[in-house]
Amino acid sequence: MSPESSPAPSPGGALQAQLDALAAWIREPATHAPPPGIEQRRLDVYRELFFNNVSGLLGGNFPVLRRIHGDAAWQALVHAFYRDHGSRTPLFTELPREFLRFLESRDEDPAMPWLRELAHYEWVELALQISEATRDDIPHDPLDKPGADPAQALLAGRPLPSPLAWPLAYAWPVHRIGPDHRPLERPAEPTLLLLRREADGRVSFHTLGALTFRLLQRLDQAPGLSGREQLLALAAEAGAGDAATFLHDGAAMLAQLHREGTILGTRL
Repeated sequence: MSPESSPAPSPGGALQAQLDALAAWIREPATHAPPPGIEQRRLDVYRELFFNNVSGLLGGNFPVLRRIHGDAAWQALVHAFYRDHGSRTPLFTELPREFLRFLESRDEDPAMPWLRELAHYEWVELALQISEATRDDIPHDPLDKPGADPAQALLAGRPLPSPLAWPLAYAWPVHRIGPDHRPLERPAEPTLLLLRREADGRVSFHTLGALTFRLLQRLDQAPGLSGREQLLALAAEAGAGDAATFLHDGAAMLAQLHREGTILGTRL
């Protein structure tokens, strides 16, 4: 082969080049030329369908965020997402998580200092709905035997939190933020929430007190301790003067969490 000659491009290489050009044009038509040989009308229809699908899916998963932005700003944000963000997965169900990563990579908006936390709060509902975790992931005693005393069993045994009950802490009151409530001053106390997937697949939202939140944290962090040991350690953390009363009230708290399904039972 002479130095002046070069191999003809393969059909596969030409197709890949056309696909790359199409993807670049869809992401940002203002700075990229469309692939040659395709009617502009067809390209415009394809891009509009693509954008509307992405915008509609994200709008459904982040409804509060969309309403806060308004139509024009929301469309601009979605445009920036698929123009600038390199997704880590091709899975369609992971698109909201990719949008969350995109928001986390951007500079904080002084007018919306809670934007990332609000986005996470809206995303986590979907994450819990599609989680593959089950209540049988860890062998446990559900404490449902006739005549059983769940409160005493939870004190003596090692309480097992449900993998479908997620305690969450936010700096901002994300469950109250909306178009008519956009705080600019961070509260002194965090917002503590519990998301739980019920037996019918519905995700329920609950506010938590600081002690309940810390107890659920401890059950996950120190799974080898009994309920009694957990409560006594929590009493020491909280500086409770009357350990006996704290233990009594804590046993009632464990039993309530068990009735609600946040605690499944005791570890075997």
